[in-house]
Amino acid sequence: MAFSAVSKEELKRKIDEVRRFLSVSLSIANAHTVDFYTRDVWWSFMAVSPEEVLAAVSSAQERTGAAEVSENVSFGFCNITKKLVDVEALLRSAKAHSLPGLGVCVQREAVLETLRVMCAETQDGMYDKPLVPDEFMNSKKAHEVPAMSEVVASLAKCCRVKQVIDVGSGKGYLCSFLSMQYSLQVFGIDCSSINTHGAQERNRKLKKFSRAYQRHSKAMSYQDALPKDTNIRTEEDERANQLHRGPSDLDGEVEESEEERNTAEEKNHVGVKSHRAEVQSPASPELVTDGFSDSRDEPDSGGADSENSFFAALSPDIVEQASPRVPPNQLSLEEREKRKRDNLERKARDGRGKTESSTLFSPLTSYVTAETELRTLITELEDAVMVGLHTCGDLAPSTLRMFTAKLELRAVCSVGCCYHLLSEQFDQDGHECEAGVYGFPMSQYLREQACFCGRNARMSACLALERVSVGGGLPMESLFYRAVLHVILRDHYNAHKSEKRVGNVYSKSSSFVDYVRRALRKLDLDDSKLSDSVVHSYHDLYSPRMSEMVAFNMLKVTLAPCIEGLILLDRLCYLKEQENVSYSALVQLFDPLLSPRCYAVVGIKGPGIL
Repeated sequence: MAFSAVSKEELKRKIDEVRRFLSVSLSIANAHTVDFYTRDVWWSFMAVSPEEVLAAVSSAQERTGAAEVSENVSFGFCNITKKLVDVEALLRSAKAHSLPGLGVCVQREAVLETLRVMCAETQDGMYDKPLVPDEFMNSKKAHEVPAMSEVVASLAKCCRVKQVIDVGSGKGYLCSFLSMQYSLQVFGIDCSSINTHGAQERNRKLKKFSRAYQRHSKAMSYQDALPKDTNIRTEEDERANQLHRGPSDLDGEVEESEEERNTAEEKNHVGVKSHRAEVQSPASPELVTDGFSDSRDEPDSGGADSENSFFAALSPDIVEQASPRVPPNQLSLEEREKRKRDNLERKARDGRGKTESSTLFSPLTSYVTAETELRTLITELEDAVMVGLHTCGDLAPSTLRMFTAKLELRAVCSVGCCYHLLSEQFDQDGHECEAGVYGFPMSQYLREQACFCGRNARMSACLALERVSVGGGLPMESLFYRAVLHVILRDHYNAHKSEKRVGNVYSKSSSFVDYVRRALRKLDLDDSKLSDSVVHSYHDLYSPRMSEMVAFNMLKVTLAPCIEGLILLDRLCYLKEQENVSYSALVQLFDPLLSPRCYAVVGIKGPGIL
């Protein structure tokens, strides 16, 4: 059984197919929505009406069959005018050139089954099915963390390692789960000291609560063993009653700290410098990424089952429910001997746990690149699995480069995000990378072809097609406001570009007029030269054309999986080019409706594992 059915040569053919499609369609993704009206973007790219596009997109789920082949049309675009003439052909082509359409991905269950076979051949058993937490994480994290943890733990088992290095560890959700559920020694590295402190504090509270739950279990077991008519109340009973009142009553021990609540995890990944803060607000056209931000997802409120649901996040090795006590005189000689052995083993295990529990998860603060020497950060470093859950920009490719370059890293599981923060070697409009090591392309195959996407296209790759398809929607009014503001800047301020960005003005504005005045003041422009009626006239002039912007952005959403696919295929191709990487695959770890960046690049070193 192979980890991935796609060979290196077949993968290159798939990459060529995607590149041919994007060579025709990528110009739509690279069009800047800010310039939508000032450059008349719709009629520059389209030979169809907005209504035709929206109708075709809305019925795309029901359409099947191959795209029509025309001598003068490629993927729905006219070869002469380069404009879109066949919307349905474009939509079919986009679906065919996405990762699911290309057939290069492996489902998570298939990978786990492969790893089970690998572990069976190395005489190792697999871990039990992971527990599912629904406390202390929002619904998105509660979906991602157990799903990824099971794959990571299986990789560690098959590579016979006990250490995991999580780069861009953020608040430490993945780290805590791996250490508590699978007893792995996890080093979480993040460049934000606030994040690492918060992760350490959360981990401390989890351990403290697990100890309280252990006392609760023992107390309940003891109480069950007592005669039913007893009225004896013990100190353990009182602790149990406290626990019955729920986690929120434990002196605030299970509540998140103020630092944790106010810190946006996605903005503090390792390797993302201060330029991350320059990303535009939802008022700007390119900033529509996942459609939902992690920092906006609130934890599920606790209820009657909040205690039990939190206990589900704790490891069976930490939370051991004691069986009802049977008096020794009722046991057979064999049972007494077994109990004695069990007690000795438990004492030995508890002794080890006291020394190991404090180091099972170690949050570290450091800025990491592909050149970072891990042994300078982790003195007790052994062979390990390297992981990254939604590592921003260049950190995802840096994770893969570290994996291939460092002997102690035996496997990797990397889920990237924030493609707009990737550095591109061959994008002439992009910024030069200080270290000279670019995030895209990684593979020698695409570097030889000087392949590039462009920043706006990489921003489009962050759009969430599945969410939009089920009505997730886009912030169209904010995009519309920004594009019309650009017309006003051109007509009245001779300002086609500004060094300053409007930012989150839209969220603070009560109307279009208010939005324009706030934006002008933020750009240090005199807003008094325009009357309210003049400002409002622009809104009235362009409102009938808002459907153009809606339809155009829906096409951008449709192309998003193809651009993301090219970036991820490049990473997979990079691993397949490395002689020391035996197996590699693209794995769909998550449900894209819950987590749009759902694909992991997985690799294993070493011959003879399968």
